[in-house]
Amino acid sequence: MTVQTDSRLIAENLSLGYGDRVIVDNLDLEVRTGVITTVIGPNGCGKSTLLRALGRLLKPRSGSVLLDGKAIGSMRTKDVARTLGMLPQAPLAPEGLTVADLVARGRHPHQSWLRQWSSDDEGEVAEALALTGVSDLADRPVDQLSGGQRQRAWISMALAQGTDILLLDEPTTYLDLAHSIEVLDLVDRMHEELGRTVVMVLHDLNLAIRYSDQLIVMRDGAIVAAGAPKDIISAELLLEVFGLEAAVIGDPVSDRPLVVPIGTRHVYGAVGGPETK
Repeated sequence: MTVQTDSRLIAENLSLGYGDRVIVDNLDLEVRTGVITTVIGPNGCGKSTLLRALGRLLKPRSGSVLLDGKAIGSMRTKDVARTLGMLPQAPLAPEGLTVADLVARGRHPHQSWLRQWSSDDEGEVAEALALTGVSDLADRPVDQLSGGQRQRAWISMALAQGTDILLLDEPTTYLDLAHSIEVLDLVDRMHEELGRTVVMVLHDLNLAIRYSDQLIVMRDGAIVAAGAPKDIISAELLLEVFGLEAAVIGDPVSDRPLVVPIGTRHVYGAVGGPETK
């Protein structure tokens, strides 16, 4: 089946689940090429399940995922891996594996019995290490790195893979705010400088808003809103999807919305301004 569209990655009538449980039902999605798209939503809404299906890590119950117009499930693994890279949540490396060896694994889809390791592969690995700022860590075991260093090493591997599309499931998991910003700045540079199409899952709403061109908002396995952050983020949407009472104001650093949770410590006064208890 071939679909004429500018989107290289598409889900059609996608239903997903585990065992008897249906997580996503009859979902349609087109990933815009050349932008950063972030999937947000409450826990258990199907964000990571959707990303796993887009990365061919989870077989659909029904429907299909199309990559460049072809059903991704029917494609050869190496052909998919040359186009699409997937970084799962909290990936694990074998004990003692060095950063350089981890990043070199990103070149495996390009190897064959006719094409062995070459100087081109060496150059791709060196460039990926440099772009992610981990060249000086090349000989360090991955399991001895800090959380931020480890995430940069894994992203370096995905970068060395040389794919046009990157899927990142919670790339800031277990990271403090400073390291989260560091990793997302790196993702943004990869998008800006290398033209990568990026699809991420994030929990932090304000980071998702700031670093995304496109947001996909999910609830109960369905997409309830999609579009540019400034076009879809509102107090009403946050209450509907997350059950979160919040004020949405202008971000003083960017031209994006900024979510300010209200919580029980503050209440709104008669004129609409926050009052501290």
